[in-house]
Amino acid sequence: MAVESSDISVSNRLFDRVLASKQNLVVVETSDVGDVVTQFRQFALRSGQSIYQWQDDVGISSLRESEVRVPGSKRMADALRYILQSMHFGIYLFTDYVGHLRPPNTGLLRQIGRSRGGNERKVVFIGGAIVLPESLDEVSEHLTHERVAPTRLRLRDGRWVT
Repeated sequence: MAVESSDISVSNRLFDRVLASKQNLVVVETSDVGDVVTQFRQFALRSGQSIYQWQDDVGISSLRESEVRVPGSKRMADALRYILQSMHFGIYLFTDYVGHLRPPNTGLLRQIGRSRGGNERKVVFIGGAIVLPESLDEVSEHLTHERVAPTRLRLRDGRWVT
């Protein structure tokens, strides 16, 4: 699969925006969830960053090494407890969260959102029009991501043009 250099820079920018957020809970609103997850996967493979994805049927798995899974993390509450207790840097993507944003998960998300310390852990919800419970508004940040069509340079009359 060929990857455009602009795709890599888009991945870098999105990763940097998530990392630069002052909040540990980040919402990325996009019309193409699969594309955003693919960008994070490509970035994880190229950079070696610890980026994980939680899925309802699998639990937490590494985007860099898909066979690496966290045992006992299929339930969202267990996955959030694992993230709270983790002592390592990590970005955790959640795309299958519909129906899971209720107690006790909201309490755990609030704890993650309020936690401060040296180990950076971000929980990132990716989806269309995401509405978090009101109790999470103060500990979350909303970002918008639009897919930008790559511009290809072409040689015209001895000059490179877009």
